[in-house]
Amino acid sequence: MKRWETLNKLQIANSKLQIDKLIKLLLENRSIKTKKETLEFLNPKLEDVTVQSVGISKNELKRAITRIKKAIKDNEQIVVFGDYDVDGICGAAILWETLNSLGAKVLPYIPHRIDEGYGISLRSIANLKKQISNTKLIITVDNGIVANEPVDFAKKNGIDVIITDHHVPGKKLPRALAIVHTTKLCGAAVGYILSLALRSLRQSAPRAFDPHLELAALASVADLVPLIGPSRTITKYGIEALRKTKRVGILALLEQARIYANQIGTYEIGHIIAPRINAMGRMESAMDSLRLLCTRNKDRAKLLAHKLSFTNVERQKTTEEAVAHAISNFKFQISNGQKLLFIAHESYQQGVIGLVASKLVEQYYLPSIVISKGEIYSKASARSISGFNIIEFIRSASEFLVDAGGHPMAAGFTVETAKLDILQKKLIELAQKQVKKKLLTQVLRVDCELPLEVISFELYEAIMRLYPFGMGNPVPTFVSRNVLIKDMRVVGTDGKHLKLEVGSEKLEAGISGIWFRGGERVSEFHVGDKVDLVYTIDQDLWNGNKKLQLKVKDLRLKN
Repeated sequence: MKRWETLNKLQIANSKLQIDKLIKLLLENRSIKTKKETLEFLNPKLEDVTVQSVGISKNELKRAITRIKKAIKDNEQIVVFGDYDVDGICGAAILWETLNSLGAKVLPYIPHRIDEGYGISLRSIANLKKQISNTKLIITVDNGIVANEPVDFAKKNGIDVIITDHHVPGKKLPRALAIVHTTKLCGAAVGYILSLALRSLRQSAPRAFDPHLELAALASVADLVPLIGPSRTITKYGIEALRKTKRVGILALLEQARIYANQIGTYEIGHIIAPRINAMGRMESAMDSLRLLCTRNKDRAKLLAHKLSFTNVERQKTTEEAVAHAISNFKFQISNGQKLLFIAHESYQQGVIGLVASKLVEQYYLPSIVISKGEIYSKASARSISGFNIIEFIRSASEFLVDAGGHPMAAGFTVETAKLDILQKKLIELAQKQVKKKLLTQVLRVDCELPLEVISFELYEAIMRLYPFGMGNPVPTFVSRNVLIKDMRVVGTDGKHLKLEVGSEKLEAGISGIWFRGGERVSEFHVGDKVDLVYTIDQDLWNGNKKLQLKVKDLRLKN
């Protein structure tokens, strides 16, 4: 059972909604209160995205640019070292294309998830040296901020390292030549800032024609960074760029997914585009995803898009099997009252354990750690619940770990398999103390209460001024009381979803709604019931016709 938390009260006289007051309330709920903050939020400008505004050190950026300029001048081999997820792939594409356009001798490198693990590592540097033996400069993207030993190893082998990253630093920073870092952006967007600085050296095209803004936006949504401040600005304008993209790889991927470029929004990125790009790094090698983004050959783009889509289907099957196994074999942890799910098995593929952990959090609302058990070393992915910092929690048992990194809501680590049992005991004991009972009730945050009859296209268009929505700027959510269920039926595969038509005493015509994954609760409600309804407002397009639709978040019967 979710706990509803209404953030604010809205006074509506005679059922007449003053939309300006509602927008002000929505902004206040997002900690936007002053006139200056409101103006910047509703009218963001790309020119306000600066090194200073994103929190990157000017001195570190200057050191990075100086070294890169030298490498270009001396024709040194540069390697852009990315990561196997959307963020790292987009960031690698941004910096590789930028350096290539500046005449640099540059190659991209994406580590193999299974063979080399996450980020720049001793093994990946050794492999890189075999493949690109004359490497003199490595520029990381979306990784490196905790790679102390690998950076030292690179230096001993005559390779300078520039780190660009957005992950949470450890207690000690690597001794890199320069560290271009901020937690305010995704990894690709950090690389984008460096790219802008490099391109300014030759007075490149204005940002309005920036070929990389769309990739920074794609990564920002996919990596679930808060869409506030500079990150929101990049995403807003980047989505506009995506809708007009000329990248044949992205267009081919959209064709595979049967969506049009002008339909791209945060949902399409997060649920349709990103999973296909991520699938290669989860199941095989992420290099094909990078090739897709960068190719200019339409035929090659079609082949790569087909491969990504096929691999994504395989990834879905593998994930479903692992989730079913985890639920079947480790349910006892829940019945034992554990406040942390700790699940390890040799059958789990490293590429999907993060997805499995997410599914477990979704189903049981407990912090979840899922481990791909190896003979000597095991790899883990962790997902958290609101209010519980999972990376800090994991690092509190660092004496048992080989390495660990990530964010407050998602993290990963490597552990010696022989230490799994002692690590499990330690983390479960810590979780029993640290995960407070109130955190285990999922909170559904509601912006304010609205009468159903005030919903209109004018209201919808006003709400869309706050777009793009995502982490840190959620879709405005409302509650309406004493709503009548006029019609109801299950829809979708296996009746997973619930289609509704609802109304009120003052609303003559009903309004349709869809409750995704609400089908399992269909037996709780009947046509004619009066309910309280939590929802967001959406626009449904069908055969050129527009109508408003409610996306239902929760229902409660009136007592």
